[in-house]
Amino acid sequence: MSKAAPAPASTPVQPVIVGGDIGAYSLARAFHEAYGVRSIVISRLRGWHVDRSAIIENVTCADPFDAAQLAPVIEEIARGRTTAPVILLGSADATVKAIIALRDQLGRLPEGWRAPYVGMDAFRAGTEKQNFTALCEKVGVDHPATRVVDLAHEVDPDLEVPFTYPVIAKPAEVSEWKKAQFEGKQKVHTVASRPELIALLQRIRAAGYRESVIVQDRIPGDDQSMRILTCYCDADSRIRFASYGRTLLEEHSPGAIGNPAAIITAVDEAVVAQAQKLVTELGWTGYANFDLKHDARDGRTKFFELNPRLGRSNYYVTAGGHNPVTWYVREHLGDGLEEAGEILQEQEEALYTVVPLALVRRYTTLPDAKDQLRRVIAAKRVRNPLLYRGVEKDPRRWAMIAAAMANYVRKFRRYYHPEDFR
Repeated sequence: MSKAAPAPASTPVQPVIVGGDIGAYSLARAFHEAYGVRSIVISRLRGWHVDRSAIIENVTCADPFDAAQLAPVIEEIARGRTTAPVILLGSADATVKAIIALRDQLGRLPEGWRAPYVGMDAFRAGTEKQNFTALCEKVGVDHPATRVVDLAHEVDPDLEVPFTYPVIAKPAEVSEWKKAQFEGKQKVHTVASRPELIALLQRIRAAGYRESVIVQDRIPGDDQSMRILTCYCDADSRIRFASYGRTLLEEHSPGAIGNPAAIITAVDEAVVAQAQKLVTELGWTGYANFDLKHDARDGRTKFFELNPRLGRSNYYVTAGGHNPVTWYVREHLGDGLEEAGEILQEQEEALYTVVPLALVRRYTTLPDAKDQLRRVIAAKRVRNPLLYRGVEKDPRRWAMIAAAMANYVRKFRRYYHPEDFR
């Protein structure tokens, strides 16, 4: 059920994907499963996720987050590597932002190429975390209690937050966050006290980051309380397809903390209805990927943020039986979408994982989550995007994957202590 029908001969597609992480590989695999095509992947380095792959041609760019440096690489590909219509995608917020700038500000998107993203104003309104918080408040969508601290100004030594410690602190502007370097930097910080928060904010500002930091109420619960939602929105911002999932395990090493590592697909119509409010207000089109967390204190699922793309863990959608890239091709290169009706959100219960199954078993402790895990394992519906057997044949690539799986075991032993989240 995870493979879509091949594209009609009238709609050939050449995927070009900016980014070299597992999200980029998962997109390439989805295109290969659906249409039998190899993707061109643009990355700064030949990372192990995309290296020596039979379904990828890897092209390097000195800084794929910079539209001005990305443009000549794109133009070279357009001249020499493909004559088919191109879908240009990014596997991270920063690469999507560069693609939007290349298309709308530089005007250097080659003829026949499609970059299926919103404009920069909607991008900022939806993805910059202080804007997303205000958006949730405006349309009445559940979200964590939040305080926005603007680091354009000196840090107030008497800063207070209207919720109890520990709290979560994270950057509002991820692209600028990547440029800041300081000791102890993480993707998301858990802060135990007010003095620790003040010291962290001062350290961040001293590193040159001048955007806002989001300080949020820390919803109790470990990774098993996390949720994910991926929605495809048509030209009228109506959700046409939604894939919901329950996270069982996230990554916890400092540079990757918060990235889902294991997800079981599910359905939650109430959460999709809340997402519709957000995308309607934004005028959103294409994919919107939401991070959420179930709050056992009030039984509600809280929206954390919107990612303007198919997420890093996008293969969970394919695992559930719906190849997500077919929506792009149908709308932009095919005959268009059918008349809007009920939102398509039914899917197989399946497990997406990028870590060894033994780790998922070890850290899945809640009774209902353990029941779900037992069902999908018994049904043999476990999918790891990296394990593309019968297609990926280079033994050196399989050796790298084996080493990565062993490394995951070491990293979880070092960095993940679920009792800290309860």
